[in-house]
Amino acid sequence: MAQFTDHGPKPYVVNIEDATEANDKFRTTLWTGEKLQLTLMSIPVGGDVGLEIHSDTDQFLRLEHGRARLQMGPSKDNLTFDEEISDDWIILVPKGSWHNITNIGDEPLKL
Repeated sequence: MAQFTDHGPKPYVVNIEDATEANDKFRTTLWTGEKLQLTLMSIPVGGDVGLEIHSDTDQFLRLEHGRARLQMGPSKDNLTFDEEISDDWIILVPKGSWHNITNIGDEPLKL
């Protein structure tokens, strides 16, 4: 099982499915490098990641378990992209896009 500490920037391997399912913290960082970070999240029922923007990096997210509403758009008041996603879907957030992920299921959302 993964040790829930930041192992970067040293070489590291992990079973991402097992680690994601086992994580019960809102945000846990497993690896931080110069241009990449691996973070696990557990979002409670009805909770969300929080509306945010990354102005200079794209973002890759994987939904391991649960049901979520994904919203993205050019401004925090104009979230034109709105999709429901579930187990095993990925999310690609272009830099400069406002985005939020809300747990719409009946169990913790595992990202």
